[in-house]
Amino acid sequence: MSDRPAKARPPQARSTEVGVQYAIVPVPGLSLETVARRSGLHPDVIRRFVALGLVDAVTDASGRLVFAPTAPGAVARIQRLRTGLCLNYASLGLVLDLLDRISLLEAALRRAGMRSDLPPWT
Repeated sequence: MSDRPAKARPPQARSTEVGVQYAIVPVPGLSLETVARRSGLHPDVIRRFVALGLVDAVTDASGRLVFAPTAPGAVARIQRLRTGLCLNYASLGLVLDLLDRISLLEAALRRAGMRSDLPPWT
């Protein structure tokens, strides 16, 4: 037996835009058909989004795509950007990354007590 205390394993965490979430119970994933039905798109379009890296998905033991419960919202965001800004699918990845980065920076400003909506000092 050792004099040192046992090291606790860090909890499994999933990072999000604003902070960290800890899963208390397992969250069931959504199937490809469910995401397609909820978003109103054909499953092949959803598969294309996954291939382009616009929507995250994992494959289960049988090889089927499994999505997070937030996937229909992400697909709706992609569709809004595509129709509103007339962007192609390849450029949507860059736009989504920039928008996510802006959200993180604005959240950091709010935590620091600063406001990002103030006019510049110049």
